[in-house]
Order: sequence, then structure tokens, then C-alpha cells
Amino acid sequence: MREIILDTETTGLDPSKGHRIVEIGCIEIWNKLPTGKTFHKYINPERDIPKEAQNVHGLSSEFLSDKPKFKEISDDFLDFISNSTIVAHNANFDIKFIMAELEIIGKDNIELNKVIDTVKVARAKFPGSSVSLDALCKRFKIDLSDRSKHGALLDASLLSSVYLELCGGRQGALDVSNSERGEVKFTDDIESKPLQRTSRNFSLSTDELNNHKKFIKEKIINSLWNY
Repeated sequence: MREIILDTETTGLDPSKGHRIVEIGCIEIWNKLPTGKTFHKYINPERDIPKEAQNVHGLSSEFLSDKPKFKEISDDFLDFISNSTIVAHNANFDIKFIMAELEIIGKDNIELNKVIDTVKVARAKFPGSSVSLDALCKRFKIDLSDRSKHGALLDASLLSSVYLELCGGRQGALDVSNSERGEVKFTDDIESKPLQRTSRNFSLSTDELNNHKKFIKEKIINSLWNY
């Protein structure tokens, strides 16, 4: 299953008050394995950036002035996420901004039934504990040394590690059933099953008994079976 880890940075907290996206970062994972494919864009919000927002992500109006507008990157963004499940931390925040930007340019919205909120997942898994991205990274011993400020692609990368831990830290198994053309795809984890053996319904031979006694005597020093 293809999932997209998504994070955004914005000019403020509420798109209904005119705030816009200034950065989008996405990371692709297949069956809980990162593929290495990413989508990352800085975006000209076509408005000023309040000091409070700049203090969070460090992106200034001057830096973003020559960056593309959302409508100019929207097709590439939508092609990248396609119809995949979106995974985001406090997903309502990111999704409402994405929807607002899509509405401005007259494009279809994201299907809400294909969004996973890692805040909700973490709260269910660790009730009563902090579920901020920083707190979860510390819980799972994920390196935060590069996170002096928020950044969409960096935060998406951190979230991808957190998400995999929340899912049990599982690694996908390789399926080579369709590898005739050199193709290898990832499948879900192989289910662990007890090993079934056929019962032995005959006695040990004399040689087997003697060899067993010899092994005990020579290999297991001071064994209680030697007395």
C-alpha cells in the first residue's frame, strides 16, 4: 500500500483568515518502507509573513518572493500524492490548508477517508503522554539534531520514522513472485507461524543413544546427566 507522509508550513493558523501555505514536504512509503521518493516545494504565499510564523519556520517574505505560487506547483503535487493515503501529524491542520489552496484555484479536494492523523494514533497508543512530534521522536530515539526550526520536508522525514514506529517498526517483506521481468515489489509482513513437525513414532536406536551419551559427556561439563 502506498502512503504519503505530508507536512506543511504556513503563514498562520487559519486559512479562513487569509493564511497560506509557504512550504510542502512529502515522503513516499510503500508497505511501511520509505522508497526515497520525495516532493518538496517552497511556495510564494502572495501575502506577508507574520513575525510569529517566521519565528517557527524561518521563511521570510524576501526568501519566498521568487518561489512558485501554489497554482504553479499544484499539478505536480497532486500527481505525487495521487490517490494514496495521506499521513500527517495533526492532519486537520495540513488538510484544511491544502483544501483551501485547492479551492482558490478551483481544483478537487483530497478524500478525507484517505487521511491518517498520527496525533490520534499516538494518543490511542500512549494515553496521557505528550504526542508532539518532538516528544514522539524522543520516545523512539529518533535524531532531532537537525531540527532547529520547523521545515516541511524535515518534519515529514521525522514523521515517517515516527509513523513506522507507531505501526510497530515493521519492515516489509520482499515478494519476488512477479520477478520474471526483474521486478521486485513489497508486500505486507510475513505472518509468524509456529513451525509444525511430524511426530516421531519410533524409539531411538542404540547408536543414537550412545552418540547422545558421548555428546553429553564430552560437550557438557558437569552435566547432571553424567551422574
